[in-house]
Amino acid sequence: LQGIFVLGLPYALLHSGYSGLLLIVLAAALCCYTGKILIACLYEENEDGLLVRVRDTYEDIANACCKKPSPNLGGIVVNVTQVVELIMTCVLYLVVSANLLSHSFPYVAVTGKTWSVIAFVTLLPCIFIRTLKIVSKLSQLCSLVHFVIILVVITYCLTQMHQWSWAKFRLSLEFENFLVSVGVIIFSYTSQIFLPTLEGNMKNPGEFRCMLNWTHFFACILKTTFALTAFLTWGEKTKEVITDNLPSFLETLVNLCLLTKALLSYPLPFFAATEIVYSCISKDNHSSYRSPQLALAVRGSFLLLTLLMAMFTPHFALLMGLSGSVTGAAMTFLLPSLFHLKLKWKKLSFLEKCADISVFILGFLCSLAGIVCSIKGLLEVFG
Repeated sequence: LQGIFVLGLPYALLHSGYSGLLLIVLAAALCCYTGKILIACLYEENEDGLLVRVRDTYEDIANACCKKPSPNLGGIVVNVTQVVELIMTCVLYLVVSANLLSHSFPYVAVTGKTWSVIAFVTLLPCIFIRTLKIVSKLSQLCSLVHFVIILVVITYCLTQMHQWSWAKFRLSLEFENFLVSVGVIIFSYTSQIFLPTLEGNMKNPGEFRCMLNWTHFFACILKTTFALTAFLTWGEKTKEVITDNLPSFLETLVNLCLLTKALLSYPLPFFAATEIVYSCISKDNHSSYRSPQLALAVRGSFLLLTLLMAMFTPHFALLMGLSGSVTGAAMTFLLPSLFHLKLKWKKLSFLEKCADISVFILGFLCSLAGIVCSIKGLLEVFG
């Protein structure tokens, strides 16, 4: 999903001006911090004072925080939130794929729904994905395509350096447009849903914090460079998806690369969502959980659900914004800071407590603002 949001960063700069550059850096720092405190919640000190991994998933952390009111309440809330966000992400990839197919082949007399079905057919092999190893290889290919897209756009922008001007940056801001920019910038870094599984599968989990620091640092550099060069090139003419600004001979090439990226990105949230469902089923009926037929049925149902939502959900972009403001902010800012305060309160310093509380408040405000803007948009659409 980060790749899709990255393509909107130049448009975010159009509405946020100089503050957008600061937001890109701040968002990287905040998301890196919440990733670290989320993983810290997986560990507890043993009798010898050594950290031991006593929890494996986001659900385990939530259940540990909600033991007194209900042992399973926290896990249920987290699982529902994760599945909703992951399903919406999968649907977004299908919608984007259909749109890219339509733009790449404008002379083919095919409706948007038909393009969705064509994209869906290419994703049918996802039913047979059983391990994270396969997903990781697909994600590597996705990252490679992503860098090709970024390289093409930046290279073209560098050829237009003669027309760059810092005067294109705005000093005055419109509040609602600024909030949209905040959402795009912040959610271009979100990955907290996958971090417990990622850390648990590392050969050396002790290097997780270092890995998180470097990945967010390089992501910040890359995103700042990309957004800045693209905005300086097109200025006020910057479009929501920056590839639409490219000349036609490059736009078709980049759109096909984006299509490949969207299709390669689909398996990760799809696999994560089905794994959550499997883990819930296994608690009630372990033998059924191991049934290959049930596994295929669940994966097939998820695929079909995402197709139907992509084809028939009206005003999906606004609904995606609404759900993203709720689930995205919750999983990225609200819950990690809340869980960290709950589980580590006695061991946290004053500054650490202030940091967690500040992140929680910031996440709440971002979520509230996003909800208000999305609902306002939906009300305007429905008249």
